[in-house]
Amino acid sequence: MAGAVLAVGAVLTASTLAVGLAVVGQASVVSQRAAGAADNAAVAAADALSGAATGQPCARAAEVAATFGLEVAACTISGADVTVTVTGGLLGLPVTARARAGPPQASQDVPGRAGADTQ
Repeated sequence: MAGAVLAVGAVLTASTLAVGLAVVGQASVVSQRAAGAADNAAVAAADALSGAATGQPCARAAEVAATFGLEVAACTISGADVTVTVTGGLLGLPVTARARAGPPQASQDVPGRAGADTQ
């Protein structure tokens, strides 16, 4: 009898652990998908801002976010940079992600790059 109780306890513990790991894994996947959506939306907005693509920057960001089933919560234009925050739910989990896109920094502004001032 004690062996059966121990076996049931072990099965319940293993099941609980498996479900917990599955939830953590799912949350990680959802987070990465939201980050990808924010990245794509920010790049689309930056392309529109630079003239490389047609449309209004924040409207383009909203279109791209919608393809991922998310909404743009914020779209900020600062010079040639665009910062986009997307929100929504993926697979039943609430998500928020933010990304910035714009032209690359000048090489002297990025340490370790050729031509950068490393002193």
